[in-house]
Amino acid sequence: MKEFELKYGCNPNQKPSRIYMEDGGDLPIEILCGRPGYINFLDAFNSWQLVRELKEATGLPCATSFKHVSPTSAAVGVKMDEGLKKACFVDDIEGLDDSPLATAYARARGTDRMSSFGDWIALSEKCDVTTAKLIAREVSDGVIAPDYDDDALEILKGKRKGSYNIVKIDPNYIPKEKECKQVFGVTFEQGRNNFKIDEGLLDEIVTKNKNIPDDAKRDLIIALITLKYTQSNSVCYAKDGQAIGVGAGQQSRIHCTRLAGSKADIWHLRQCEKVLSLPFKDEVKRPDRDNAIDIYISDDYEDLLEDGVWQTLFTEKPQPLTREEKKDYLATITNVSLSSDAFFPFGDNIERASKSGVKYIAQPGGSIRDDNVIDTCDKYGMAMAFTKMRLFHH
Repeated sequence: MKEFELKYGCNPNQKPSRIYMEDGGDLPIEILCGRPGYINFLDAFNSWQLVRELKEATGLPCATSFKHVSPTSAAVGVKMDEGLKKACFVDDIEGLDDSPLATAYARARGTDRMSSFGDWIALSEKCDVTTAKLIAREVSDGVIAPDYDDDALEILKGKRKGSYNIVKIDPNYIPKEKECKQVFGVTFEQGRNNFKIDEGLLDEIVTKNKNIPDDAKRDLIIALITLKYTQSNSVCYAKDGQAIGVGAGQQSRIHCTRLAGSKADIWHLRQCEKVLSLPFKDEVKRPDRDNAIDIYISDDYEDLLEDGVWQTLFTEKPQPLTREEKKDYLATITNVSLSSDAFFPFGDNIERASKSGVKYIAQPGGSIRDDNVIDTCDKYGMAMAFTKMRLFHH
């Protein structure tokens, strides 16, 4: 297939629209089902690059959940405990522990379920049946993978009454070194960002604390690769093999840090006992549970617990999760990793990160206030590495 005609571009008025190879060659994909659109393919090609690089860097099966050309999360196939499974709504998935790929997607989808609603999925491995069953029951736009088991493909083809977008990509495809795009009729050309992210980037530790354990190195690498395909400015928190908070597309770095930190806090609060034991009625669907949990955790919890409202969701009225309880719970969180796609200009980013349990940081360095940022890290006993590599993505 040398080109594929799209229904329209970013918006319905942007016609005609197509994808094709500029050199006239074949596209590196097969469309096995559905008719992906312009934004679907932007998500597909960016998300595929992320999981391909993450697999190469970690050696583990991995998955990502994308929305509007940025990842909501990315994760590797590290086993989940029962509480985490429940928080991700996958405690009923049979065979999850036997499928690292399904585990990776369960983590990625479960991190920020509000943002992941209607996501695009990328898988680093051949899609197996367990992963397909997990995808089949969630609201998503499509999936890209290097291959699919026959039974897994049949499960996915049954989604959306047979119109679900399923894309198979050639895992050996390597793009040209130069890439081009047009803005306002002007052509931009640059070298592809082939910079390899690995643990060597973490060698220059500039803080008094020089200890970054192996699991934190893994999480910093996950965060850095996630940032490489996130609309800048961006900051990413990671823990236990997954990105737990992505702050994308903000003009100020402190806003990135706050946004990502608030998402990381929500991720942790979803795992506290009061949230895990919310007495939902059996008929309440997962998206409605997500919305309810989001409100329950927020300062607007009273809206959820009003008479006439809670009865539609719960078998009995839950006790509120107070601000003091949330603060106390989050104070127990530690060993979180954080990466930034560009340098931190002020120590206020570190102050905010400390409130979300951050202990390990990777960032390019190079600010005129590096000393202030390092001193703030030392204040909290954090270990910070200077990668000396910016990862802007637009």
